[in-house]
Parts: sequence; C-alpha cells; structure tokens
Amino acid sequence: MIAFALRLAVSGGRQAAARLLTITAATAVGVGLLLSTLAAVNAVGATNERVLWANSGAKSRTESAAVDPLWWRDHGPEFYDGKRLLFIEVAATGPTSPVPPGLTKLPAAGEYYASPALAKLIRETPADQLADRFPGRLVGEIGKAALTSPDSLVLVGGQDRTALAARPDARPITTIADRLPACHADCPGTGVRGDAMTLILSVVAGALLFPVVIFIGTATRLSAATREQRYAAMRLVGATPRQITLIAAAESTVAAVAGTVLGFGLFLLLRPLVADVPFTGDRFFQDDLVLTVPQGLAVLVGVPVAAAVAARLALRRVTVSPLGVSRRTTPKPPSAWRAAPLVAGLAELAWFVGRRPDTTNGQTAAYLTGFLVVMLGLVIAGPWLTMAVARLVAARTSRPATLIAVRRLADDPKAGFRSVAGLILALFVTTATVAIIGTIDTNRGVLSGDPQTRVAVEHGAMSGEPPMTDAVPDRVLADVRAVPGFRGLAVAHANPDGLARDPSVPKDFPPPVLALCSDLAQAPVVGHCAPGAEVAAVEPFGFLDLVSQEATEWPTAPITAEAAARLPVQSLYVTTDGATVTKERVRTVLSRAFPDYHARMVQDWGSTQQQELAGWRQLADVVLLTTLPIAGCSLAVSVVAGLSDRRRPFAMLRLTGAPLRMLRAVIGLESALPLLVVAALAIGTGFAAAAMFLKSQMDYDLVSPGGVFFGLVLLGLVSSLGIIASTLPLLKRITGPEAARNG
Repeated sequence: MIAFALRLAVSGGRQAAARLLTITAATAVGVGLLLSTLAAVNAVGATNERVLWANSGAKSRTESAAVDPLWWRDHGPEFYDGKRLLFIEVAATGPTSPVPPGLTKLPAAGEYYASPALAKLIRETPADQLADRFPGRLVGEIGKAALTSPDSLVLVGGQDRTALAARPDARPITTIADRLPACHADCPGTGVRGDAMTLILSVVAGALLFPVVIFIGTATRLSAATREQRYAAMRLVGATPRQITLIAAAESTVAAVAGTVLGFGLFLLLRPLVADVPFTGDRFFQDDLVLTVPQGLAVLVGVPVAAAVAARLALRRVTVSPLGVSRRTTPKPPSAWRAAPLVAGLAELAWFVGRRPDTTNGQTAAYLTGFLVVMLGLVIAGPWLTMAVARLVAARTSRPATLIAVRRLADDPKAGFRSVAGLILALFVTTATVAIIGTIDTNRGVLSGDPQTRVAVEHGAMSGEPPMTDAVPDRVLADVRAVPGFRGLAVAHANPDGLARDPSVPKDFPPPVLALCSDLAQAPVVGHCAPGAEVAAVEPFGFLDLVSQEATEWPTAPITAEAAARLPVQSLYVTTDGATVTKERVRTVLSRAFPDYHARMVQDWGSTQQQELAGWRQLADVVLLTTLPIAGCSLAVSVVAGLSDRRRPFAMLRLTGAPLRMLRAVIGLESALPLLVVAALAIGTGFAAAAMFLKSQMDYDLVSPGGVFFGLVLLGLVSSLGIIASTLPLLKRITGPEAARNG
C-alpha cells in the first residue's frame, strides 16, 4: 500500500511534482530555521560555561590547600572603543599553581597572553592608544576554551608575586572557577543572561515557525480538489478509510521527509551566517552552534509525523464518507466563539501586567504561551471575521463581481482566509517585534549619552571610595594636555568635611566633590560656578553623567581655591574633541599613571545595554526578512491553488458569457478583502500584545514605531496586492473550453 501511495504521489504530472517540491521547500525552510534557533540557544549556554573561569578571584569561593596558590587580580572594567576588555593579572607561587583555560602555561612577570581579537587589535593599533596600558610584552594567544566569542577581548598578564600581592583586590586562589559564585552581577565572568536569551529566542522561534507552518499547510492543499475526488473514487470502489489515510499520509510524508533532510542541510549552510549575527552582542563560534541528539531526533521524527497528521486532517471528509466530496454542500458557518482563543491570549498577557513571574521558566511560560495563543487565535478567528465583513459588504453592494466574491467568502470564509493567513501572522509578528524593539531602544538608547558627554573621559575613584591620590604629578597633567585633540581638564577633589552638602540628600550618600571654578571653565559640560565663586560643590554623578550638565550652576563651597587644590584627588575629568583616537590616548595615559583605577566614558557604561539592543535589532531584522517573503510565497501558492481547484466553475462561467475581467475582479476581491480586514486586526493585536509585554516585563509604555514602520506595512500590503494581481493572468490559461469539458 505504501508503494502504491508513493507511485500516486509522483504520477500526477506537473501539478503533483510542483506540490511535492513546494511542500519539500517549505518544510526545509521551517526545519532549517528551527534547528538554527535551537543551536543558538545551545550556543548561549556553551559561551556562558566558558567564561566562568574569570570569576576565580571572587572572595565568596572556597579554595583548596592541595596546590600552590596563584595570586589573582581582576583589573576591573576595562574598555576599548566601547568594547569590554577582560584584564586578569596573575603570579604563580609554585609549579602546581592552577592555569586558566586557554593557556598552556602561566605568563611570567612582564609577559601577557591575549585573545586573538585583542592580539590583532594590539598589533594594528598604535601603542599609545592601547598596548601601553599593559605592562610587558605579548608572548602568545589565549585559546577558545577561555573565550565566549571570536571577538572577545581578554588579556592574562604575568606580574611579580610580591608586587601583585600588594595590589588592591588581589587574592591567592588554588582552583579555577567552574561555576558562578555568589558575586552574581559583580562577577567579571557572568556571561550573557542565558535565561533572557532563551526567552527571546523562544519567542523568535515561534514567530518564525508560524508563517512556515501556514506555508506548509497551504502547499499541501495544492490540487486538493483533484486529490479528494481521486480518494473518493477509491473509497467508492472499496478502499477502506484506513487505506485512504495511509495513502494520504504517505503522499505528504514523503515530501516532509525530503524537506526535513534538506532542512538539516540548510541548517549547516546557515550556521556561518547565524554565527556572525551578534544576538548577544558578540558573534558565536561556529562550533558552538550544535544540536543535541534528542533535539535532532525530535525534529527528524516530529516533522514527518506532523505532516502525516496534517494530511489526515486535511482529507478527513473523504475518510468519513466517499460522498463527502461529491456532495459539496455549503460548510457550516464559523461561529463567534472562534474569537475566544484570541481573547484568551490577550487576556493572559494582560494578566501578567503587574504580576511578572520571578523565574525565567515562569516568564517563558507566561509570555511565550501568550504570544503563541494570540497567533493561533488570529488564525482561528480569521474565518469568522472574514465571514462577518463579507456579509456586511454583500448587503451594501449590487455589482456582480463584488457580489460573487463576497457571497463565496460568506459561504466558505475558511478558504478565503486561508490564502492570507501567513501574511496576517507576518504582520502581527512584524508589528509586535518592531514595537517592542523600538520601545526598548527609545528607553535605553540614552545609555550611550548625549554628544556633549561622549567627548569626555573620567579616571579615578568612584563616588564613596577613598581618594585616588594625594596629588596628580605634573608630568601626568602635561602628558594629558599634550594629547592631540585635548580640550580641557577638571580635577575633582575629595570633600572630607562635606562642604556645601545638600541637606535633603540622605547622610549615607557620598558628599559632593570639590572642583575649582578655573577647571570647570575648561570643561563646561560638567557645569559652571556661580559668579565670583572660586570652588564649586559638584554632585558625584555630575562628573560623568549621561546628560550634559552645562546649564547647571553648582553651589559655591566655602573654601578657597588654594585650600581645595591641596585636598586629595578623587578623579580627573578630561574633555576632548570626541574622536576615538583622542579618548583612547587619554585613557592610556591615565591608566599607566594610576593602574589601580579605571578610565570611564559614557559609551562604556552603556556598552552592554547597547550590545543587547544591537542583538535584538538583529533579531528583528531576521524576523522581518524571513516572515514577509515566506508569507508572500504562501499567498501566491494559495491563490494559484484556489484557481486550479476552481478552474471548471470559472470555465463554465466564461462559456455562459461572463467576461474575463469580471472573473479576475472576483479573484482579486476574494483575496484582497480578507487581507485588508484581518491585517487591521493583526496590526492592532500586535500593538496590544507588545504594549502588555513591555509593561509587564520592563515597565515601559509603548512608543509608536514611527513613519518607517507604517511605510513598511503599506509597502507589504501593496506588495501582497501585487502578488495577487500577478496570479490573475493564469485565469485565462486554465479556464478554456477544455477545462469545462475535462473537469
């Protein structure tokens, strides 16, 4: 029976071959996207595992006494051009001191190992911008075992044991960390939030797969009427329902199996492309994009099984009765209850506004389920809404083409909606994705700072920490001022007596720092003094803020300029011409002069968030560039399938005198009406779902995506109408007299 089914599957001429090829292609695309998403989730976990070694210096870890200690110091947050740089200093105390992963041996004093990306950067960048920050010389590269990405900037430098032991935050360790200690967010090797990325990638997987599933379902219905009649004839000559089910399942499964195999091949082709997409802010190693055996088996078996089930459901009329095809009675109209899943999905998202689950699994269950139910609800509610609008239009028109189109839509709204279902889901996905990413970008985009603050470099102790130094050597000040592009320098002095402290600020907050008015005049972005003042009391965070303080007049401190200049120095604030070269040279000068402190820029502080946003924008682009073409293909295939299945009725209408122009208008209206109506519902639902997700997960209010989005939607709708119009010339070719004679 299976052999007979396979022979039937390929013996239908061009139509059968086209159907099998379309199903195969649709399945391959779906499987390739699904495997790529699963591999990306696995890659996030793999990269997080490899960065745990950087937490070896955490004080919360328990050490062993079985080996020689290794002095370890995390140099703290270092950056180059907004990219985070992990800098670890080590000093061995004996031959059994532990060695970090990625190294064959520990660097000696005056030597350092760098990741390939950092080593390349050091070689290509002038030393006064980067290499001069690191004492010693480059002797080798760090292996992949210690890196999260090909772009990781990591350096392990060797130091003298006695000198390193005297440095702040240095401690002896005897084991390399293989799990995240209790330092949590303060750990240098926390990696990517794998839970958040799993949630995001899960939503993306659903967003990508739904249009693909619709495409597969549409492709399986190519020549559906002809196949139903063939199966009905088999039933009339004695074939059992079980045999018909087996034949139908085999016919669809053969294409699904081929598509699944091709999907694995497509995944292998996509791996280099997926690896280069910085979903997490950095690229993946291609070797990290792998599948587990259970995942591979689940896809390999699950997709063909799903195809067989779909074929069984699509041809259930034939298996129930062989007369189910020949009678062709008007289907029962869909009821308003079809809107229930859509309402339920929106209600689930609304429920979690103000009730965000604490755990990642809870959030995944809440939001992923909500979005998937909404998408399913759009598909289920679409036929009912199509019928309602068609009946409304029928009651208000008398034009023949319009009447034929809307009457058919009202009688069989499922068939009318089926042609646009993929595009409707693509519009929902596009709307929700763009709205969410745009709102996050608007709320977090400020983290990169305004143009005025982006020209500045601050170096020294953080607010509330002990002062950086008693006085800045004149040589250091001269070196900073000698950097091409230097504009101004302000010195922040400690304020041990709390002069000019705002009484409304809690006493446990650090007092303001003191700045000479002559210095503030060189760096107006920090703010300015009152007329005639010598020293100002500047709020600690005013020295490096995301927003310029140029308009701020700081209160006058009751101290002379000479007395303030003798106070210890908290930090330095240097303004430049804004060029990356200038800022990195200033950073290098200050890092060499005060290696136990850090130079900071606003783009450094916002770099992590900006990398996340960039990754999410990449995801949005992937969703848009994938769903819209798939939905367009689904629309074209559906319209062609409808024309093929109804070629005899249209041929009869042409023989009775109906003009071809009117029949084309009928086809166009049947596709365009549900498209435009349900598109409005999908866009509105996308905005609503995005607004509830943003409010629940991030407490953000929805921000309008702007004219670009609406222009994109308009372009998509116009393109869809163009796809419909491009299929209309087929009507003349397939509705000739021979179609009426041979139908």
